[in-house]
Amino acid sequence: MTNKLTLQQSERIIDAALRKGRELNAKPLTVAVLDDGGHLKAFRREDETSMLRPEIAIAKAWGAIGLGISSRELGKMSIDRPAFFSSLSSLAHGNLIPAPGGILILNHDEQVIGAVGITGDISEVDESCAIAGVEAAELLTRLPENA
Repeated sequence: MTNKLTLQQSERIIDAALRKGRELNAKPLTVAVLDDGGHLKAFRREDETSMLRPEIAIAKAWGAIGLGISSRELGKMSIDRPAFFSSLSSLAHGNLIPAPGGILILNHDEQVIGAVGITGDISEVDESCAIAGVEAAELLTRLPENA
């Protein structure tokens, strides 16, 4: 098993996430998969998505990979520790979205190899699609509490 996220795995994540979105009758989704260095590995945007969706999907994933926690957990942090989160947001040049939809991607040794960020529907649907994508690629994630 590789320690790096492959393009094939990234594409499987996106395909399955979008399939899950269609099963849930979600609004059009945008999906970004980043490697463990926070670099864009794969990306797809369904028709009829709004203008800022690419940046939102990337920011959800980037925050997860940057801090090693899901974007859901970032949301809790932003409420519980607003000054700290504000500082983080400044350090990240605003590239953090504190809402569900960004999760870590782990290999079978439970090493972080990337993150996926999804936006387009309500955050809980985005997150469900992200989880479905990672699971379909036969990879792991740390499921957020209350997911």
